[in-house]
Amino acid sequence: MRLVKLVLAAFALGASAAPAAAQQAPLKVGFVYVSPVSDAGWTFQHETGRRALQGAFGDRIQTSFVENVAEGADAERVIRQLAAAGNRVVFTTSFGYMNPTIRVAAQFPDTIFMHATGYRRAKNVGTYLARFEEGRYLTGMVAGRASRSNVVGYVAAFPIPEVVRGINGFTLGLRATNPKAEVRVIWTSSWYDPGKEREAAEALIAQGADVLTHHTDSTAVVQTAEERGIAAIGYHSDMSKYGPKAHLTAATHHWGKYYERVVAAVLDGKWQSDDVWGGIKDGMIDIAPYGAAVPEDVRRLVDARKADIAAGRFNIFQGPIKDQDGKERIAAGSVMAEKDQLAFDWYVEGVIGKLPK
Repeated sequence: MRLVKLVLAAFALGASAAPAAAQQAPLKVGFVYVSPVSDAGWTFQHETGRRALQGAFGDRIQTSFVENVAEGADAERVIRQLAAAGNRVVFTTSFGYMNPTIRVAAQFPDTIFMHATGYRRAKNVGTYLARFEEGRYLTGMVAGRASRSNVVGYVAAFPIPEVVRGINGFTLGLRATNPKAEVRVIWTSSWYDPGKEREAAEALIAQGADVLTHHTDSTAVVQTAEERGIAAIGYHSDMSKYGPKAHLTAATHHWGKYYERVVAAVLDGKWQSDDVWGGIKDGMIDIAPYGAAVPEDVRRLVDARKADIAAGRFNIFQGPIKDQDGKERIAAGSVMAEKDQLAFDWYVEGVIGKLPK
């Protein structure tokens, strides 16, 4: 009888210990990146956020990533593999991952998917976006004061609303400090192609640009500006080490604190699908330190405008705003509706050339 009691006690102890052990297993979190991690650019900023996330939660979580994943079928395969491997949360960090994320999410209803820059959501799919255009506006102000030719070159990937919004925000900032300046855009049809980015930069210089910026993932534009002795505005990351003389500043993105909030909500059982759009006041957007070539009066001007944006005293899409044909789109005293900002399909005054459809 005593032996039976001991066996039953051991069984009960094992049964109660199993759930405890399961609860102590780390939460697995996966990331999908569209370009190589490198040491600057869009993917690097997400990787920096992943490292901060791992550091914040320690052994409570286990993170991993897959880099250089093409949008489309490859993305769907990788996202599915991460879900099948037991990742409870999967961050998919490129616009073209949107539909693959939605398809895989339907097959893994117990997995949480977070998609960056998209707009399709589901019960287990949330979306997140930064107000990149706020940083763009501030760097445009710097570029406006730096340009002597009044031509600024912009290397861009795809003509989706996010990119168009950034071009427009940059141009509005540019013309706030230099009303005569114009922006010329060349499209690469690729998020990451250093060769194409360099070719586009060279073409813009040939068109008279003496300041370059970009919405692409590599450092090629900044490096080209450095080699050609003109100025550059970086994007995603501080790219000053690639253009010690050229680099004036950069619009930078910061994902770590947001990733921490998402994972904390999952661990606490409080996560719900939502749409996040954060800017300077949320700590998701900033600008890089100024280069030596940026005058003190310009720094003060830009810093003051940054403080106004953070405090909600200034909206970069407040009227009056005209399109490139001179038609008033936003009246004085009005602010462009956010739904219209998210669907931007026209250029503001100061951008030269037609927007591809």
